[in-house]
Amino acid sequence: MPRVVSLIASATEIVYALGLGDLLVARSHECDWPPEVARLPAASRPSFATTGSSRAIDLAVKDRLAKALSIYEVDAGVLARVRPDVILTQTQCAVCAVTPGDVERAVCQLAGQAVTVVALEPNRLGDVWEDVRRVATALGEPARGEAVVERLRRRVVEIGTRAAALPRPTVATVEWMDPLMAAGNWMPELIELAGGTSVVGEVGKHSPWITWDDLAATDPDVILVSPCGFDLARTGQEVPRLTERPEWRRLAAVRAGRVFAADGNAYFHRPGPRLVESLEILAEMLHPETFAFGHEGSGWTRL
Repeated sequence: MPRVVSLIASATEIVYALGLGDLLVARSHECDWPPEVARLPAASRPSFATTGSSRAIDLAVKDRLAKALSIYEVDAGVLARVRPDVILTQTQCAVCAVTPGDVERAVCQLAGQAVTVVALEPNRLGDVWEDVRRVATALGEPARGEAVVERLRRRVVEIGTRAAALPRPTVATVEWMDPLMAAGNWMPELIELAGGTSVVGEVGKHSPWITWDDLAATDPDVILVSPCGFDLARTGQEVPRLTERPEWRRLAAVRAGRVFAADGNAYFHRPGPRLVESLEILAEMLHPETFAFGHEGSGWTRL
């Protein structure tokens, strides 16, 4: 069986969903689900401080990108020790996780060792299903991939069918707080499936930077605050960057008490199996009279 290194958290979750977690020999620094993955050595690390404010992190990332520097580093020493046959990475976002370029620089140091690099590129929900199949095939278990995709799609269809006839509030997702970023890619699809109408961000396109005027112009019925990489506690620390703005209090969602925070580290921004739980969270937020999956308090909260 292949020895596998996953350098992206969503791919790690895919491997476990396939029932192939025992094949993993190393992980990325961001891989934290399921909890037992913590036993594996981390083969990557960020090349900048990630403990600062939203604004500080944004400035650090933009500075490195402007200098054509990598956002993450792959530990070639760890790769040499674990001797992988397959490395899972991604090409969807240079800021979110290790890229193939980062991997190639490290693999070049593995003299005489053949390594297959599988790069995932999820831009919409259907791409996530294809990535599940791609990982399963690379690990020699294509039938498992089909079974997992069928199971996940069945849950999505069930929620979408129940939500189809419900009222559709307008929804804006804040993916970063300072500066403001809306959510694109698969998020507008999840909102539609949960019985809402997305008013910022486009399906299949990268998350856009927006201004406070942009947010005010859409004046959504619901606002979801789900910063990429932040859990609920970290999001709560940063929320004043929104709530202390004078524009905030004038928004319809704020006046109606329909502002929610979600764990953006565990859900929404990891294009893997837990996007289905992300859909459940959205359905609970938008239509609590119809959906109750038990995620409130752990996956999301009211602001």
